[in-house]
Amino acid sequence: METNEFFGKENVWKILLKMAPPVMLAQLIQAVYNIVDSFFVGRNSEAGLTALSVIYPIQLLMIALAVGTGVGINTVIAAKLGIGRKDEADEYAGTGTPLALVMWAVFAVIFFFAMPFYARISTDSEEVIAGVVAYGRIVCVGSIGLFTESIWTKVCQANGDMKTPMIAQIVGAVVNIIFDPLLIFGMFGLPKLGISGAAIATAAGQIAAAFIVMKKGYRKSPDLSKYPRYVKKIFGAGIPNIIMQSAYTFYIFGLNMILAGFSDQAVTALGLYYKWQTFFFIPLSAMQTCIVPVISFNYAARNVERCKNVLKSSVLFGWALMFLGTLCFILIPEQMLRVFTSDDLVVEIGKVGFIYIGIGFIPMVTSLIFPVFFQAVGRGFKSSLLTVIRTVILFVPLGYLFSRFGLDYFWLTYPVTELITSIVGVIFYKQFMAAPYGKTTAE
Repeated sequence: METNEFFGKENVWKILLKMAPPVMLAQLIQAVYNIVDSFFVGRNSEAGLTALSVIYPIQLLMIALAVGTGVGINTVIAAKLGIGRKDEADEYAGTGTPLALVMWAVFAVIFFFAMPFYARISTDSEEVIAGVVAYGRIVCVGSIGLFTESIWTKVCQANGDMKTPMIAQIVGAVVNIIFDPLLIFGMFGLPKLGISGAAIATAAGQIAAAFIVMKKGYRKSPDLSKYPRYVKKIFGAGIPNIIMQSAYTFYIFGLNMILAGFSDQAVTALGLYYKWQTFFFIPLSAMQTCIVPVISFNYAARNVERCKNVLKSSVLFGWALMFLGTLCFILIPEQMLRVFTSDDLVVEIGKVGFIYIGIGFIPMVTSLIFPVFFQAVGRGFKSSLLTVIRTVILFVPLGYLFSRFGLDYFWLTYPVTELITSIVGVIFYKQFMAAPYGKTTAE
């Protein structure tokens, strides 16, 4: 079916049910490999598991730049297709590859040299510091696959192709899963590299995924004279997502620093939550991925009622599926934690944290989908503001405030933050519906 017919006229639930499963399957595989990665590292050493928790914000920052830029390209391409400008859409897509390579080079150089400093401000354990530096340098330098794959994936998705990115993610995850034990433990004559082996496996998986989407996602570069205008438009549409993803980096770093005041085990417990979060957030992440091109397309075509229906359907879908996550976090937190660790203190801390966090899953649906909606309709300020409220104004200050009453109270940060952000999102949404058309970044 042509993009015009599919995004503009097809039943909303049919669109979501057609687009979401491939994205969810790909992300499920990604979640499995994240869990497997932590499982093998944890079996190799407890210090390695803590190192993964410490390095996680840096990985999120890479993802923020790569995926956020890809989302900007996705949004602009979908908007151009919505008004029938396919050639211009392809030129925007062609801008993405050089942009990805530049971002990768800058990021790799900066964090290769900054990694020891980052490790030392995050922990006092020399063993953990060594793991952070070893793992962090490899994944940063090897992130060329992450940056290019993110761009090419979003080009495919903007054109309604969810299958190719799904295959790419599966291939990348399988490569990672296969190489993890081989390189961590030195199996079949390969060197025993420990946490460095896990980093190499991660980079190899990302590069394999990039090769899969390159064929359909790569476009010829436009004339250099067009780059300033195109790059400005791409980042104008993508900055809200970059800010949203980057804010995760800083708030998780902030929360890690708060928890480090209690113990390394508290930091590890938070890191294990984020490993499981990858798995349980698949429905939300899939909805975010799917609704951007659909809403952007229809908003450009001035069909705001359809944008409203897409948002409503995605929220209902997210609520239904996140309820299952809530049940797991409340009913079986200990079993989930012991998948990765045998440290009783980590388990005791994590059991309390998982229950409180699970309670916040339902309001988290709207707190995360509203920013994506505003980004797709060109309301970058509202999208960014919601993210700043959630991650800067609420998460770290509330985490610090609640931690003053004790470690168990710290975990109240999660449900309280999600509830307040959702309420603000509803207020912004009502304001938008009162005057849906104005200046946008996707015109």
